[in-house]
Amino acid sequence: MRIRSHSCISLLLLFSLFSSLQSPTQAAKKSYVVYLGRNSHGSESSSALDISKKTESYHELLGSCMKSKEKAKEAIFYSYSSYINGFAATLEDEEVDEISKRPEVASIFPNEESELHTTRSWEFLGLERNGKIPPDSIWVKARFGEDVIIGNLDTGVWPESESFSDEGMGPIPSKWKGYCDTNDRVKCNRKLIGARYFNKGFQASIGQPLDPSYNTARDTDGHGTHTLATAGGRFVSGANFLGSANGTAKGGSPNARVASYKVCWRGCNDADVLAAFDAAIQDGVDILSVSLGSRPRHYFGHGISMGSFHAVKNGILVVCSAGNSGGQGGRVSNVAPWILTVAASTIDRNFASNVILGNNRLFKGLSFNTNTLPARKYYPLVYSVDAKAANVSALSAQSCSPESLDPEKVKGKIVYCLHASVEMSWVVAQAGGVGVILADQLPQATISPQAHFLPTAHVSAADGLSILAYIYSTRHPVAYISGATEVGAVAAPIMASFSSSGPNAINPEILKPDITAPGVDILAAYTEASGPTSQSFDKRHLPFNIISGTSMSCPHVSGIAGLLKSLHPEWSPAAIKSAIMTTATTTSNVRQPIATDFLQESNPFDYGSGHIRPSRAMDPGLVYDLTTKDYLNFLCSIGYNATEMSAFADKPYNCPSKNSSLLDLNYPSITVPNLSGKVTLTRTLKNVGTPGLYTAHINAPEGITVKVEPMRLKFNKTNEEKSFKVTLRAEENASDFYAFGGLVWSDGVHNVRSPIVVKKKDAGSA
Repeated sequence: MRIRSHSCISLLLLFSLFSSLQSPTQAAKKSYVVYLGRNSHGSESSSALDISKKTESYHELLGSCMKSKEKAKEAIFYSYSSYINGFAATLEDEEVDEISKRPEVASIFPNEESELHTTRSWEFLGLERNGKIPPDSIWVKARFGEDVIIGNLDTGVWPESESFSDEGMGPIPSKWKGYCDTNDRVKCNRKLIGARYFNKGFQASIGQPLDPSYNTARDTDGHGTHTLATAGGRFVSGANFLGSANGTAKGGSPNARVASYKVCWRGCNDADVLAAFDAAIQDGVDILSVSLGSRPRHYFGHGISMGSFHAVKNGILVVCSAGNSGGQGGRVSNVAPWILTVAASTIDRNFASNVILGNNRLFKGLSFNTNTLPARKYYPLVYSVDAKAANVSALSAQSCSPESLDPEKVKGKIVYCLHASVEMSWVVAQAGGVGVILADQLPQATISPQAHFLPTAHVSAADGLSILAYIYSTRHPVAYISGATEVGAVAAPIMASFSSSGPNAINPEILKPDITAPGVDILAAYTEASGPTSQSFDKRHLPFNIISGTSMSCPHVSGIAGLLKSLHPEWSPAAIKSAIMTTATTTSNVRQPIATDFLQESNPFDYGSGHIRPSRAMDPGLVYDLTTKDYLNFLCSIGYNATEMSAFADKPYNCPSKNSSLLDLNYPSITVPNLSGKVTLTRTLKNVGTPGLYTAHINAPEGITVKVEPMRLKFNKTNEEKSFKVTLRAEENASDFYAFGGLVWSDGVHNVRSPIVVKKKDAGSA
């Protein structure tokens, strides 16, 4: 898909690179970011384009607006190369108007100055504005999740982290029935009110007794500390990771109480997971955050599905990660309809690390800023093969393998290595180098920032070849590396390449994932028991780390769910889930459909209902509610026998004499995976807002006719319920591929949106 604005409207985003003073007699100039569409450089992937070719095209485009290519070269002060197709430039008002009319331009927006924040994701989600918390923020209205209890099933907790400080907090809520396992010097407080471990399932899986060191709730991995802090960590000023993302760290519900349930060791066994669910229900948690999963499994044979069913039955919302198996369809995890399943997407922040060569060519890479080299101070640049130690193969030196470099040839230099890993920067650091350029070998390889040991720039394969050509065409090659955290001028959200996508492999009638949230390069508290890379040679012990995964997006939603629970304690788990889903957005901050990392248009199998919008979720207007009985009838409808049903029902459950249709489950999304002719399904809406008249607005999937009856629903009081029917009919020319649309109920203030996903039955199928 071409990511391009139809109106090319200037957007006001939150970043300014500099400001300038002009004489009153001169036209005022301001700095802008010009964001271009996907195909403005042809069909070739932007990650494989030579930077000089891209820069030249930018000069030509802007030059055509300024009537001078040389003037355009002077105006452009920053060219994006890896992930963003565009440039930054100083422009006059007339030039802004002219370039905004060009079809290649997706958007153009001022680069206004803003303070950087570590957990940028919360500002990106609208809880903060310009570094301040506005009075209408859901944080303020929900008292920052005060006294809501968020439980976390993961690898444990690092209790000494400042994110779990209880300074200024009141007594522990009386509803809390849990406790703290104090082995291994673990101490709880009024913030971290519970810490327990479950390892018997793990012990059984390996078939031998565990060493006593396993009897601890302490987190030595870091994953559990990170996810728990993201969901409910307190405000911690001065947080950063190796100099990147300086600012104040915080979780989604900073005033919530948190409890850690350690269930993951070398793996996360179902037995331990179920034990933790059981304990959490007894302990009195309100929200359970579960950033773990497995291949799609039927509910009765899946610990998370069963444990979460019982949690939901007891009024606890369970939020789970969708999995990191990539965009190949059908791999989404945690697909039970009672679970809120979260995909991962990006935020408007980037960790640039630029290489500037002695010939003034700039190549953009990525890396966390360990300690940026002094600006404009060039260092000798050497190819690792030319700096290899004696009796070491060129192949070994090429990839900067341990002990492959000669310190006398490396000391004080920037070293160019092929491939990319954290170990390479460590090897160069050990040999006395001052910086590293890591070049990918595969043209389409994904570049991600990492926790290197020296100023490092990870560049594309194409850019790497250009840098290597410079090294061999120059008598004394030199370079410097300059890193910076870019905020606001980055298009987002974009779906993460690792985020698992639908359709639901167990019951395709239930759309999964349900929602997407920030899950790429998220900063939060971390264990200090091991280094941030978990490599044996990494002896750094840092209080924060930046990690990516659906494990990181899951606790974002858990934290927001905590705020909603604080605002609306009477809401059921299904109501909170519906509020989050029906208020989501499917467009990015450049007013384009949410895209994949290849800048193709994504769809509900990638993001579910869309990207979470907390401020809208606190007042959704209407919700699709569900009860335990609804979920049990769902299990009946998919043919579960008495034995299988017993995993979910406390006592024998009598299924209805006539099983209801799977399509009639009152889910906030509508999915028909095998439409033959036409089908009619039913949904029921509950009013959780003010009285009002809602009208249906239909965006029919291509080749599908959609009819809603009635088209208007009038609600006279709170908690009033109204039902409606949706009839879907496949047109003769309908494709047998999935098609996507939507249904929105609106009263002029609230927009209650449900995705519609339909696949016409293949004429050749049974």
